[in-house]
Parts: sequence; structure tokens; C-alpha cells
Amino acid sequence: MPKLKRLHAGHAPAVLAFELANRAYFAASIPDRGDDFFDKFTDRYSALLAEQEAGICAFYLLVAENGSVLGRFNLYDLENGTAELGYRVAQHVAGRGVATATIRELCRLAVARHGLRTLRAGTSRENVASQRVLIKAGFVLVSPADSADLGGKSGPWFQCDLVLQQ
Repeated sequence: MPKLKRLHAGHAPAVLAFELANRAYFAASIPDRGDDFFDKFTDRYSALLAEQEAGICAFYLLVAENGSVLGRFNLYDLENGTAELGYRVAQHVAGRGVATATIRELCRLAVARHGLRTLRAGTSRENVASQRVLIKAGFVLVSPADSADLGGKSGPWFQCDLVLQQ
């Protein structure tokens, strides 16, 4: 059974393998991270861990029994009881309810571990699958997103009142 785990230094090789294996799949629906991301992965990964340690963000992985990463689920800009959710799941588990179930679990953790009351998530207009996942996980459409927030694409913001989810 896959487990949602807090990101730590030892996960780096599995995270890199996940990102490389799914790069083309992700690029079909969200902006590609670019070669620079992979060239400087170690430095970027260390920066993520520092942000997490500082309490600015909280990063989670959905890890299979064999240690491989099935998904990344991130809470960004934790402040005043709110955070932004970002996530991505491996192509071979997409469409099976994995993202929806994991986001629901992350919503519970957001309250219990991080004291959050509200999560927001933006998606490009073309990323219909992600919009369906968010709605199934209890998010509602709230407003258009600025294209700068979505890698230059247009799309909506969704929001989840975590107190209502409990």
C-alpha cells in the first residue's frame, strides 16, 4: 500500500527518477521544468528541504512499497492558515483515483500538522483531469488565475475550506 511521506534528503534519488521518468507526460499538461531543473537538481532539492525546515512549505511524496515515488504533493507559501497546493502523479497511476485520495489525505494533514484552514490550487484551462481531481477532493472553483501563476497559461483557482472537510 503506498504511503504519504514527508520529503527528506534520502528521497532525492527516487524523486529525480520520478521526474525523469514522467517528464514528457507532465509536459503535456503543465510547463516543462526545463533542462536546468535536472542539471541543478541537487541544489534545488537542498533548497526545497531548507524551505520545508523554515516552515515556508511542506513537501510530501506518495511512495510505493518498493520505494519508488508515485506522486508529489506540495503545500506552498504556508501563511495565515492558508497554503497553495501543487501536485503531480506518475503516468502509470494516473486516472485511478490516486491523486484524489492522496489530496484528501493531505487535506487532513494540512489541518493536523500545519494548522491550515484553506488550500488553493490553480490549473491551466486545458488540464481538465486535474480540475476533476480537485473537485472530487472537495475543492470548488473560486476565480480566474493570473497567467503568471500558471506558467503563462490561463485557468482557474480552486479552493478548499479544510474546516468543512473535517
